[in-house]
Amino acid sequence: MYLGNIQFDLATVEDLKAMETIRRKAFQPIFASFRKILGDTIYETAQLPEDLAQEGLLKSYFNEDSFWKTWKVLLESKIIAFVAIRLDKQAEVGEIGLNAVDPDFSGQGIGTEIYHFAVREMKKAGMKVATLATGGDPSHLPARKAYQKAGFTVQIPSVWMCQELE
Repeated sequence: MYLGNIQFDLATVEDLKAMETIRRKAFQPIFASFRKILGDTIYETAQLPEDLAQEGLLKSYFNEDSFWKTWKVLLESKIIAFVAIRLDKQAEVGEIGLNAVDPDFSGQGIGTEIYHFAVREMKKAGMKVATLATGGDPSHLPARKAYQKAGFTVQIPSVWMCQELE
């Protein structure tokens, strides 16, 4: 387990640079795995634009009209992770969005703590269901394990299939 206590604070646009660094470091091996699975042509044509758009997604969470609240995770005053949460009060559904733990702190239970935090926030807001989406590929296995430890055990498997066209 990690040493010390982690804290959660609402992130501000001033935190974006630190969170973007974490996002980039955390997702680099996932994007490399996608390339390996898909091959260069399919990856560069079908997946790379999505991967590149992720930076814009994180930035969009700070737009005035965003439905997302992003929380920074601090360990001894240093941002080591983040998680975005969306609350749909009409549907009573909470969703965990883009999130990442700095790889220097991975494997220490921090992700699981983050997801427990997100669920507590959803319960406080009156949500009846918590959702998230993640990859089924090998590079997402650590995230899936952390989600399961946090209670996300009901799932609908999905498969994204591709073929290269000549």
